Amino acid sequence: MTAARDVPARLGTPDARRCLQLALAGLCLLDAVLQCQAFMFTKGFAGMLAAAAAGNPGWAAAPVLWAAHLAGRGPALANAGFATVQLLIALAIAGRPTVKAGLAASAGWALAVWWLGEGLGGVLTGGASPVTGAPGAAVLYALLAVLLWPGGRARQQEPPFVAAGSAGVLTTRLAWLALWGSLACFTLAQASPGGLRRTFAAMASAQRGWISAMDQAAAGLLAQRGAAVSAVLAVVLLVIAIGVFMPGRAARAVLVLAVAVAALIWVAGENFGGVFTGSGTDPNSGPLLALLAAAYWPRAAGLRRAGDARTGDGRAGGAQEPVGERAGGERPVCGEVAS
Repeated sequence: MTAARDVPARLGTPDARRCLQLALAGLCLLDAVLQCQAFMFTKGFAGMLAAAAAGNPGWAAAPVLWAAHLAGRGPALANAGFATVQLLIALAIAGRPTVKAGLAASAGWALAVWWLGEGLGGVLTGGASPVTGAPGAAVLYALLAVLLWPGGRARQQEPPFVAAGSAGVLTTRLAWLALWGSLACFTLAQASPGGLRRTFAAMASAQRGWISAMDQAAAGLLAQRGAAVSAVLAVVLLVIAIGVFMPGRAARAVLVLAVAVAALIWVAGENFGGVFTGSGTDPNSGPLLALLAAAYWPRAAGLRRAGDARTGDGRAGGAQEPVGERAGGERPVCGEVAS
């Protein structure tokens, strides 16, 4: 009977960090698939890269134009290389023995793409808006690679949320504040009566079918209301920015709000990342912002305190093994329980 009662206490919990790493690997795999679209093997892809230089200062635009020129000389070969790199990064992150190499490669690749492929997300052009994907999906990949870096030795006290395991609680909270605070600033910088209407009208011309109709309806709804809507959105983004400094329940509520805003931006502003256009290279920032929110989700207090969920294991001096850890500090695979 005693052994039967001890079974629930001896069960581990899914390794949240590993689950998030696999989700990131899935997004990287989607990037590789999108890179294999027919358009990407034409000179049109090089033209799309060159367009990212528009509006940037000379020192930022010159490397973008250089990369576009190289890609244009052999678009099929260049694009095959891009797709292969993204596929290898996805597979490396998905494999437990290679996860560190995969995350390191993802961070380096993402920063290169952010500059050479996205023109630094347009943040220097004066036209950056979170509604259309600022500060750029690539830089969010790099941030996630850092925040989801595997932890070191097992600790007696788990960090309060997954992201804090890599760089500490304060540093990761400040990173969240900087990201969402910058989104609020970009929103206010673009606030004008007709600003959002023009944005959605421009997106409608690049889409087709029901997505184009959705953009046209949004443009009509936002006519002369752009400034007010932008102000409300900026306030919401500021609330999200400070949300991770709030206590447990309030932080969870703000993170749910962050996921909802990310979903709204992805559907209404980013048109699902343009994945249905035949020329989208990634799902854009919406899914990445949602994944980032999951990395900041507060752990239950009982899961943070090592040994609290264990009963009667008879260790001398009350020393207990952290919940969800195997011997030697190895964590269970996502969805697997500790033996």
